[in-house]
Amino acid sequence: MSQKVLLNSKEVNITLHRLACQLIENHDDFSNTVLIGIQPRGKFLADRLAQLLSQEYNIKNIQLGHLDITFFRDDFRRGEKPLEANTTEINFIVENKDVVFIDDVLYTGRSIRSALTAIQSFGRPNNIELLTLIDRRFSRHLPIQPNYRGRQVDAIDLQKVKVNWVENEGEDTVYLIDK
Repeated sequence: MSQKVLLNSKEVNITLHRLACQLIENHDDFSNTVLIGIQPRGKFLADRLAQLLSQEYNIKNIQLGHLDITFFRDDFRRGEKPLEANTTEINFIVENKDVVFIDDVLYTGRSIRSALTAIQSFGRPNNIELLTLIDRRFSRHLPIQPNYRGRQVDAIDLQKVKVNWVENEGEDTVYLIDK
């Protein structure tokens, strides 16, 4: 098994700042916008972006939530190993809000489809956008595309994109791993 660095720590930081600036361009003061990290891995990216927006760009009152999609997945109960649920932490109504889903890697699009179903429990959003750090563009099973992407990667199905966060793995690095 070999691995290649797609983004190092400095490149991840630059990419996060660029994504934050793109969000500001489209959402101004975030008064009608909520950020929702898709559990488990999108949580780290969402938390980091919310922190950047508030501390570096002085955006106040950012509404941030985390959405667990486990029971909305189309492969729930299909595998040999049961899926482990995470927690949903959304302490606000999304009715008539602009929602930005945040996930680390967009692969087949199935997680995003699940998130679209799951978010309906919290109201009917005005608009939903998607922000991903990595877009694996040739791997889609569903017609889902990101509105904001950190980096586009052309990876074959035998390769895995692994995003490491300093909060979880002790480093900010994105790897392309040959299985």
